[in-house]
Amino acid sequence: MRVFTFLVGMMILLATSVASAGEVGDDGLHIQPWFTDSFLELPDDLAEAGAEGKDLLVLIEQKGCPYCRELHEVNFARDQIVDYLQEHYLVIQLNLFGAREVVDFDGEALEERDLAVKWGVNFTPTVVIFPSDAPDTSTSRAAEAFRMPGYFKPFHFLKSLEYVSSDAYQEQVFQRYLQDVFHEMEAKGEEPDVW
Repeated sequence: MRVFTFLVGMMILLATSVASAGEVGDDGLHIQPWFTDSFLELPDDLAEAGAEGKDLLVLIEQKGCPYCRELHEVNFARDQIVDYLQEHYLVIQLNLFGAREVVDFDGEALEERDLAVKWGVNFTPTVVIFPSDAPDTSTSRAAEAFRMPGYFKPFHFLKSLEYVSSDAYQEQVFQRYLQDVFHEMEAKGEEPDVW
């Protein structure tokens, strides 16, 4: 009887954790209602973001990625992060192995999977942020302000978003920015929730 109770409990726990990951699309990627439905012409997406007073965030994920699921279950379950994203970013989701056509900043049209290779994406999730006021948008490398290569826990994820939207990336490297944040929090008697 104990084994049966244990197994039922584990099945409920598994079902709960899968359900909390949110809806999954036909391509196996998690869906968020606030993702932007785009023609995937990145120069136009960046211009649209700028017209809305936002920056462009490109999220590259893949089917079955446990860290992508973690991003959706943990980070995107926090109102503070989702609210910040919706206020400051136009978010486009790409599939690491997808075949949809994307127009890169240099005008080259290629499939998602080829764009990922071109951009040097090796991990999922990867977040690439392009500020709407980038001085050079002739290539993705020139326009890119910041990259999160892999899963960042909520604190670091949010601070990365703030780092770009506040334009701090123009003045200092991210590690120095984080040190300043930690010092400010310490001065206020606050503890950062980095886990």
